[in-house]
Amino acid sequence: MTENPEKTAKMVLEPPPELDETQIPPLTEVDDDPRIPYIVEALRHVYDPEIPVNVYELGLIYEIRVREDRQIHIEMTLTSPHCPVAEEIPAWIINAAKRVDGVDDVSINITWDPPWNPSLMSDTAKYQLNMF
Repeated sequence: MTENPEKTAKMVLEPPPELDETQIPPLTEVDDDPRIPYIVEALRHVYDPEIPVNVYELGLIYEIRVREDRQIHIEMTLTSPHCPVAEEIPAWIINAAKRVDGVDDVSINITWDPPWNPSLMSDTAKYQLNMF
């Protein structure tokens, strides 16, 4: 991300486009809260700088849940425990999700179970990386 998300106002978004099944990673679980599509769209603008695919379609986001009225919890992983931007990516994700109207707080839990592997990517991501 090139902008400083901490200094960016809440996003006023058009309804996000509905994702087709090729854009949804196989393990990602989300609540049916009306803010979730906006959060997913915000996360689709966060990229691992070493891989030209967004963190959502890369399959790094395992779960997005609404905990309280304006609190979101994200369960995620990284491509490797030794990822050079391991400290930055969660902050980028938190800042992107917080920009969605109706979200005040975002918590993240990083898990290594299951460990990330290319089978967790969406089909679209696999196409982008010539992995089909």
